[in-house]
Amino acid sequence: MEDYYPPIAYTVPDKDGGMLLKTVLQQRMGISRKLLSRLKLTEQGIQLNGKRVYISEKVKPGDLVEIRMQQEVSDDILPQPMTLDILYEDDHLLVVNKEAGIIVHPTHGHYTGTLANGIVHYWQSRGWKYRFRAIHRLDQETSGVLAIAKNPFVHQHVSEQMIAGTVDKRYLALVHNAPDPAVGTVDGPIDRDPEEPHRRIITVDGYPSLTRYEVREEYDGASLVALKLETGRTHQIRVHMTSIGCPLIGDRMYRHPLYSSRGIDGPGKADTSLQVEGMDDSRAEAASSPALARVMALDESISRQALHAASLTLVHPMTREQMTFSAPMPEDMAALQQRLQQRVR
Repeated sequence: MEDYYPPIAYTVPDKDGGMLLKTVLQQRMGISRKLLSRLKLTEQGIQLNGKRVYISEKVKPGDLVEIRMQQEVSDDILPQPMTLDILYEDDHLLVVNKEAGIIVHPTHGHYTGTLANGIVHYWQSRGWKYRFRAIHRLDQETSGVLAIAKNPFVHQHVSEQMIAGTVDKRYLALVHNAPDPAVGTVDGPIDRDPEEPHRRIITVDGYPSLTRYEVREEYDGASLVALKLETGRTHQIRVHMTSIGCPLIGDRMYRHPLYSSRGIDGPGKADTSLQVEGMDDSRAEAASSPALARVMALDESISRQALHAASLTLVHPMTREQMTFSAPMPEDMAALQQRLQQRVR
């Protein structure tokens, strides 16, 4: 059995006597059509009372139905050592606190240094065989809770929860200004910007997108906002908060409207001073506009958008237990929050 993960078993109750094995697999054990097709082609994929059978077989009360998935590895991902902040792990699920600046999965131009590279190394160093299957994604500069499935069954079931909207995803963001009202919903369909495909915009023909928010703390020109995603569109929080006049502090893509109104490209990533001497045109313009100067100073006080995936709640596919995983606010956002709190006093 070394080539298989531990079996997932189901004992047929009296009420299911006479049911087709196929029906048991799909309706009682929740096996998807795609996974069922894979299991049928696997030597020990589907067994009834320890024997391989056709799924057209009828079951009897007390029968033991088992599925076994073949072990897999991510041969296309280069293992690389990486410090991981593991929040939870069992034989089926891995949950980590992703560091800001780390890409989740290798993409064109980014084949190494991703979270996947680090996790594949971590598993291989322990002699474990798993394929990297991120259940959801976080932007490169977003920190926080990320769940990874260790087999296709778990990936399928949590993905279905995502689609059904039963996975609870909570975020914390430090934003410019403060939403009004303090508790509300942003309902704006999102799609690609036809002029800049890497960006997203709110458009009538976009995909339905819903974000709920609540102001937790209000500062001078900024606020800490808790957010709940009802949908999971790319850049959803960043786009929605910008649309209500509260862009994320430090966001280099979705900027405060003061930049465009002054014809300035946006915040830089290094020099945080606002001295007149030696300034470029943007800084000179900022120095002449107190409001813009405050916005730029805030944006340059953190090297990425101030967004953190604070918690994730889902039903574990194996135990059927509802579980919540949380990650504390990272140091850079906590330091910015402290500076903002001091400005209020």
